[in-house]
Amino acid sequence: MRHSAAHVMAAAVCQVFDRVLLDIGPATEDGFYYDFDLPHRIGPEDFPAIEAAMARIIAEDHPFERIEMSREEAHRWLETAGQKYKLERLAEIPEGEPITFYRCGPFMDLCRGPHVPSTGHIGPFKLLSVAGSYFHGLETNPMLQRVYGTAFATQEELNRYLRQLEEARQRDHRKLGRELELFSIEEAVGPGLIHWHPSGAMVRYLIEEFWRREHVRAGYQFVFTPHIGRAELWAISGHLDFYRESMYAPMKIDEREYFIKPMNCPFHIQIYKSRRHSYRELPVRFAELGTVYRYEKDGVLHGLFRVRGFTQDDAHIICTPDQVEAEILAVIRFARSMWDAFGFREISAYLSTRPEKAVGDPARWEQATAALEQALRTEQIPYDTDVGGGAFYGPKIDLKVRDAIGREWQMSTVQFDFNLPERFDMTYIGPDGAPHRPYMIHRALLGSLERFFGILVEHYAGAFPLWLAPEQIRILPVSDRVEEYARSVRDRLRAAEFRVTIDQSADKIGAKIRRAQTDKVPYMAIVGLREAASDTVALRHRRRGDLGAFSLAEVEQLLRDEVARRASDRNGDSPKP
Repeated sequence: MRHSAAHVMAAAVCQVFDRVLLDIGPATEDGFYYDFDLPHRIGPEDFPAIEAAMARIIAEDHPFERIEMSREEAHRWLETAGQKYKLERLAEIPEGEPITFYRCGPFMDLCRGPHVPSTGHIGPFKLLSVAGSYFHGLETNPMLQRVYGTAFATQEELNRYLRQLEEARQRDHRKLGRELELFSIEEAVGPGLIHWHPSGAMVRYLIEEFWRREHVRAGYQFVFTPHIGRAELWAISGHLDFYRESMYAPMKIDEREYFIKPMNCPFHIQIYKSRRHSYRELPVRFAELGTVYRYEKDGVLHGLFRVRGFTQDDAHIICTPDQVEAEILAVIRFARSMWDAFGFREISAYLSTRPEKAVGDPARWEQATAALEQALRTEQIPYDTDVGGGAFYGPKIDLKVRDAIGREWQMSTVQFDFNLPERFDMTYIGPDGAPHRPYMIHRALLGSLERFFGILVEHYAGAFPLWLAPEQIRILPVSDRVEEYARSVRDRLRAAEFRVTIDQSADKIGAKIRRAQTDKVPYMAIVGLREAASDTVALRHRRRGDLGAFSLAEVEQLLRDEVARRASDRNGDSPKP
């Protein structure tokens, strides 16, 4: 239906504007888009006219008619119509495949289909946005105008989706990042490079400290590795053959080429290979918050979600074949506990299996895939299987989490690798005294800290739970006469290791409360003469409002208990759609 709606949108654009050249119009997970080239610059102000034309076409209930042509007939038709982009798409259709067009009313388009029987079968729709898109995704090609829309079977479903989009706009991490001064991307430094401001850096510090504690408990060993490595290392790993376009240009040091690292794995392998290992020492679990750099085109950079320098919560598990199942199950359980701590409780998965072109013993692939699948079943995680969708070097699991407004995010990855152990000749000494090839598992729980932080900001709408809040409690003096008492409250809470500040502005108490609310501070401690005399504070919560008078000991205990619970406020601090 959405694919058909894209055709109707193209037909409507051709009615509303002159000299429209067409490219492609596929359906997407949540809607559809179509790429156009035309003299007029389409903007949101044009959407009502396009939508009105679409509504007319749908009401006229034109059948979608499939028309098959020979390659020569199709070429003549497109050439006569002046559709140069479609001519290029025609040339890409392999010989022997049928060449089909679909007609609805006077509009006809080169398309494989399928479509609904007629335009009247298209449900409620809405145009959403417009963006630039290079033809074929190449910056050397013309820039086209991509118009996005969506369609649903019922108006209720459409309304629900539009409410979710509006909620997502309010939660946009780029918007909240500016408002709450969490991070910035400075033009003077370059796109895709993140500057962490004090508040954002504090949240990142808290995430990292929690990550480190949990990894120590799970039996991981921390490593730190260089940011650059010799070209020979990347040649052995295969990155220069398969990943070169995403790597930055080499630098010459002592007449040898070095590359800044796009991944941490070759370095972890070097640490493993620095000495011999017995089977008795395995599994080895190396973990690193390793910063890597990858070249991303300017057009795909997106806040914290797509950057050029980022820190991965990277880990590699090196184990024997008989340890595989237990290690995979431990990783899945570790991921679940980590996500639960951050307030994500709905998890699903993709299992990607052996492609046609793959390295490694097929028996190893079978064992690894079975271990991945068994772990998902044991943990009762719903999953889809992407048959043949694994990388050439091993099968994998991608875990997805659902956020507070129902969006899914692909996050944790568990990836077997039969390639790098061979390339780097990794071995361990088995019970027989002979060298054996270990299994190697790449594992990331949070992915990149930058992307995870962006998701976390949107999940909580910037209102972090107490344990993650950069500022846990703000002291609000009613007047200058209680400044000394306010400082004593601050100092006592700081000594108890809480993150606390004082609003020392000359504003009235109402304005101070509103500012703390806007800054999404979890707790406010209001102090006046009465509180100073009784050694108390009037405690206020950003969501629950006035909580009454508390002694400082009671405040400390309340905060300590909430931090220990890692309580999530995500269902109360911001409206749900």
